Amino acid sequence: MSKIAIYSGTFDPLTNGHLHIIKSAAEIFDKIIVAIGVNPNKTPLLSLKDRQEILVKVCQKISECKIEVISFEGLVVEAALAHDAKFIIRGLRDDGDFNYEMQMAGMNSTLAPHVQTVFLPSASDIRHINSTLIRQIAKLGGDITPFVPKETHDILQHRIINNL
Repeated sequence: MSKIAIYSGTFDPLTNGHLHIIKSAAEIFDKIIVAIGVNPNKTPLLSLKDRQEILVKVCQKISECKIEVISFEGLVVEAALAHDAKFIIRGLRDDGDFNYEMQMAGMNSTLAPHVQTVFLPSASDIRHINSTLIRQIAKLGGDITPFVPKETHDILQHRIINNL
């Protein structure tokens, strides 16, 4: 029986922090479902299509396990159940993340007792990376190269230059 995990986020944009968690999870699990959350009440900087394109390109380079990129609306625990994932991957940067993620893990375990949350710590040299800050830096013309994969940088720069 294969170990299937789901890693969700808006990935707006995909950062080196996200990528680190995906690579770490790929060393543990047989299959990773990278699930892009779609919230109709939010307007992301990058379109769903852009975020999917970036993730597919980046994940093709990770050979440790099978990685599938999907999008979903609603609860991540429901997406996990729909894709036979028994594990939810969550990345932790600091104690603020830990407190929030522990609450979410508790709620998810009540909703789906057979789905377990697994926490993976961010590498110390990338803990400061945050999608919100990257969007702000990019919008103000700053260099986001140290914080994102090349695929993210290229699409994000193109979108901002063309005001899309």
